[in-house]
Amino acid sequence: GHRVVVEKGAGDRSNYTDHDYSEAGADLNPSKEQVYKSNIVVKTSPPSIEEIGLMSPDSVLISPIVLPKMEVAYIHALKKKRIIALAMEYLQGEKGTFPIVRIMSEIAGMASVFTAAELLSHTKGGRGVLLGGVSGVPPAKVVILGAGVVGEFATKTALGLGASVRIFDNDISKLMRIQNLIGRHLHTSTFNPVYLGYQLISADVVIGAVHSKTGRSPVLVTEDMVSKMKPGAVIVDVSIDQGGCIETSEVTNHKKPVVVKHDVIHYGVPNIASKVPRTASVAISNIITPLLIKAGSYGSVEGLLYDGTSVRNGVYTYKG
Repeated sequence: GHRVVVEKGAGDRSNYTDHDYSEAGADLNPSKEQVYKSNIVVKTSPPSIEEIGLMSPDSVLISPIVLPKMEVAYIHALKKKRIIALAMEYLQGEKGTFPIVRIMSEIAGMASVFTAAELLSHTKGGRGVLLGGVSGVPPAKVVILGAGVVGEFATKTALGLGASVRIFDNDISKLMRIQNLIGRHLHTSTFNPVYLGYQLISADVVIGAVHSKTGRSPVLVTEDMVSKMKPGAVIVDVSIDQGGCIETSEVTNHKKPVVVKHDVIHYGVPNIASKVPRTASVAISNIITPLLIKAGSYGSVEGLLYDGTSVRNGVYTYKG
């Protein structure tokens, strides 16, 4: 029962054409002003202050919220327009889970290993090592920092490709959980700096997947540790969204994804899921679409907010 307006070219980078949208019944509009006049605006990145200016008063915004980059002016602009703003990451599922964060973490874990495998190749400046090894040749050694969802999917992917894996986390229950999920004995350890340093010397790949609940991720690998790693080894710091858990990491982008320090390749593209935008789009759509349909049956998004705390948990500005 909704009328759907799609900005022209919105799906291009995810390989969804304007034709796909029009065939599904959407109105395509080249004018940003017209698109932002809608009652509900769904966006895959936070709008700019100029874009908030185009929105109708008392409308609804559903988008991610990037707290480290958020400015006071952004919140003031939303309040001035009395916009109900919902942060995708804070929409809650059953048992207090955060489905969008969970699904993006699954993608990030898998993508981090595929990225590392690619960067290990000689053509990308790596050691020229095949992640899984072959008969008579030992596999690459992957060190994973953090045993959360990113760590879990990175472990599954690395093991699936035949790599030798070491997992570090200070939460023993997470290490036990990952052992149970994989269903076999794994090489795990707490963040003992001496043992971690020893493992890094012989590592081909290091994946930083440590999440902090309070802001910046803790720095677990020092520059000194990195300087002792093999030349051509690869670091993929998925924690870069929170500042990174490896001292030498820095934020990069898809156009220039790597920097080399101490002869070690560092990959620090934030939002690593954007490497596979079509998969990520479908994953987000699977969570947002049922909400919009449910809102339709209630007659409004506000009806949905009154009904349950799960969606209400995502609200960060409400009508000024």
